[in-house]
Amino acid sequence: MSPTPLARRLRLGLPRRMFSQVLLMQVAIAAGVAVLATGLFLAPLSDQLDDQAMRRALAIAQTTAAEPQFAESVVNTPARADGPVQREAERIREATRAEYVVVMDTRGVRWSHPTRAEIGRTVSTDPGQALAGHEVMEIDDGTLGRTARGKVPLRDGDGDIVGAVSVGIAYDSVRARLIHAIPGLLAYAGGALAVGALAAWFISRRVQRQTRDLAFSDISALLAEREAMLHGIREGVVALDRTGRIRLLNDEARRLLGIGDEAVGRSLDEALGAGRTTDVLAGRVTGTDLLTVRGQRVLVANRMPTDDGGAVATLRDRTELEQLGRELDSTRGLIDALRAQDHEHANRMHTLLGLLELEMYDDAMEFIGEVVGDHRATAEEVTEKIRDPLLAALLVGKATVAAERGVALMVSPRTRLPDRLIDPRGIVTIVGNLVDNALDAVAGTPHARVEVELRAQGRAVALTVHDTGPGIPAEQRELIFTDGWTTKERPAHRGRGIGLSLVRRLAERQGGSADVGEADGGGAQFTVVLPEALSEPPLEPALSGPSAHESTVDEESR
Repeated sequence: MSPTPLARRLRLGLPRRMFSQVLLMQVAIAAGVAVLATGLFLAPLSDQLDDQAMRRALAIAQTTAAEPQFAESVVNTPARADGPVQREAERIREATRAEYVVVMDTRGVRWSHPTRAEIGRTVSTDPGQALAGHEVMEIDDGTLGRTARGKVPLRDGDGDIVGAVSVGIAYDSVRARLIHAIPGLLAYAGGALAVGALAAWFISRRVQRQTRDLAFSDISALLAEREAMLHGIREGVVALDRTGRIRLLNDEARRLLGIGDEAVGRSLDEALGAGRTTDVLAGRVTGTDLLTVRGQRVLVANRMPTDDGGAVATLRDRTELEQLGRELDSTRGLIDALRAQDHEHANRMHTLLGLLELEMYDDAMEFIGEVVGDHRATAEEVTEKIRDPLLAALLVGKATVAAERGVALMVSPRTRLPDRLIDPRGIVTIVGNLVDNALDAVAGTPHARVEVELRAQGRAVALTVHDTGPGIPAEQRELIFTDGWTTKERPAHRGRGIGLSLVRRLAERQGGSADVGEADGGGAQFTVVLPEALSEPPLEPALSGPSAHESTVDEESR
């Protein structure tokens, strides 16, 4: 909406362009500073000139009082207009260009004065301090006007005070000197103002180029819109200066990175610590849509340099999408397992049908018993050693998928894990990732085998997964746990490379560790230790303990 005529008049003719406004403000500031500096200089200069005048008057009075003939004449001769005191005092006045040189006795009667008629009369100002032996400097009004004066006692040869000497310098002469100095000061001030105006013009031109000649209201509106946009979008935004220090964080970036306003002004290494997230935001890792893990969040980061040498990084939360992807992977795994079982079931049905058609009924019954016993033995072997249902179901499903891929997935005879897991989903994620990587590693190799071992030691759980694959070179054993590292082909597995990173982060979240080494006989061996993975055992064994489970299995067998 355009401003009303009244609003336009209330602007008092001020220009809207930032260049003009900044120039006017800076010129006004320079002029004010010049005037203030001139005033601040003149004030002490006036005091300084006053002090110099009073000290000069005092020095003349001291010199006059030091002449011995003045004390003798005041004591021995009367006060006359043509007396020796008047003649000598006038000589000193003319020689020093003082306004007056007055010699008085102890009663304050003048013995000398520029106006002869004043000789023999009492002085117009109080001579008490000088007659008391004190030297006086002051600016005061007398019969000759406003003067800067100095008064000293007049002593005879014995040091006794016989009178006083008062010398005055016309104050107008001091003011004239001050006024005479003002044009020079104004010339300097004008020169400084001209230099300031020129500097203000150059600064205004620079501001004009940098702000693209926007008005202050436009900049204010842009800032308000920027704040609303930055804090309203659901992507994290991190702005960095040319030195790599954080200069802006929006609300989403604070949430995703787990940092607050205290991080602003600090470097990424100080605010986030060492890691892939810091390397990605700092530009030490290049690329687009880079995956990184911060805490329990999977983030997608992009970085764009700015003209001033800094950069702006955006962060998207991919945690939910990654969880959905893993659920989809689990669903696909289940589908693969069902497909494998269906294929195996069809082969067994065909075999059973052939035995029945050949009327080999005893062989058919024996075949059915073997098939049912093998399937039950595989499930029971896992559930007897691993009492957590989620983890047992995961390994049973993985065993079916492994068999489909020609890999023997085995559970170590030393495996023993009670049903007291504090975070079963976290351990399922760890085991699932390690088993999937092992199956990928041994795929296509002869006598492919993967073995899983889970052991409880007090409240700790030790997990070992080793395979018969090619193994991990020693120089890459730490690298494989970083975000984005993968041995898979990028086009077929785009966005991978965070599984092992999540394994280590989940382990470290529980105060544990995740490492990789070489297995006996070759291949890779991953070891995960979780020191606080199990809850405290109950004081008394529950009825639904291992014995109950075993009795249920026995009943099913019968």
